[in-house]
Amino acid sequence: MNISLLDGATEEKLVILRDITWEQFKGIEAQLKDNRSVRLSYLLGILEIMSPVGPLHEYVKRTLSYLLEAYMKFLGMRFYGKGGFTLEESGYASGTLDESYCIGINKETPDIVIEIIVTSGTINRKELYKPKRVPEVWFWKSDTIRIFHLNASGEYEEVSRSSFFPNLDPNVLLQYIAMPDQYDAVQDFERFIRQGN
Repeated sequence: MNISLLDGATEEKLVILRDITWEQFKGIEAQLKDNRSVRLSYLLGILEIMSPVGPLHEYVKRTLSYLLEAYMKFLGMRFYGKGGFTLEESGYASGTLDESYCIGINKETPDIVIEIIVTSGTINRKELYKPKRVPEVWFWKSDTIRIFHLNASGEYEEVSRSSFFPNLDPNVLLQYIAMPDQYDAVQDFERFIRQGN
């Protein structure tokens, strides 16, 4: 990727705590509520504390969002950007997603959650979204996009294409994410989809 200059300007640090009760987690969360550079994830006694989110993470998140929004606008799809917020199932899981979208109508639980993974933790992040039955979770990690769709039995299975965008090859998105200039990447992608490629 040509945006490596962004990686390392601010390194992400990850602390993992085990055997943390839900009550302990909520206490830690309350103490850190004013610290916007810290992200907490909790799943069944495991607490991950990430700080800070680095520039590579933010660059990839925004570029992927711009590309998806350009694609949805091109298709004339009604969509609602929900942004990053915390999804929580009391006593079980809590996680702050990077970006999210509702398709068709605006609702509490997004249809698509996007996670940008620069520093990996131990929590299986798909499990954070199962209780809310998020239909689709996308992960960008190491110049790869992996898409997981919630099946009828309530488990996430990896798929090669999004059920919301069956004609969009995720590898095409990667080419534009890798471009060094975000504005040019979005403009080039818009030309690409208008040409019907």
